[in-house]
Amino acid sequence: QVQLVESGGGLVQAGGSLRLSCTASGRTFSSYVMGWFRQAPGKEREFVAGISYHGGSTYYADSVRGRFTISRDNAKNTAYLQMNSLKPEDTAVYYCAADRSIQGLGRRDMDYWGKGTLVTVSL
Repeated sequence: QVQLVESGGGLVQAGGSLRLSCTASGRTFSSYVMGWFRQAPGKEREFVAGISYHGGSTYYADSVRGRFTISRDNAKNTAYLQMNSLKPEDTAVYYCAADRSIQGLGRRDMDYWGKGTLVTVSL
């Protein structure tokens, strides 16, 4: 069992930056691929970014590529999402997720999920 806790959300003006963190407890963190998703009000949850077991491969949604960076520190059991040049349309609850299989990365049925952290981007 893996428990995931997100932090770092908040209110920021358009053009600003935030860094989200996802800290995991439980089994070996490096045994899981990690993903970030978001869900805006009235919309479906969507994939934002993903990272392989040791960070060698990263994946991004087109809407955030070039602005967001996913990373991980396996020694700290933590994954990060650096968000720059934020836009109002980035407003959402952001969730991190973990999966034991690389094939699960980015899927909405990843094995473990955090409870989310709210990011609000104002004009």
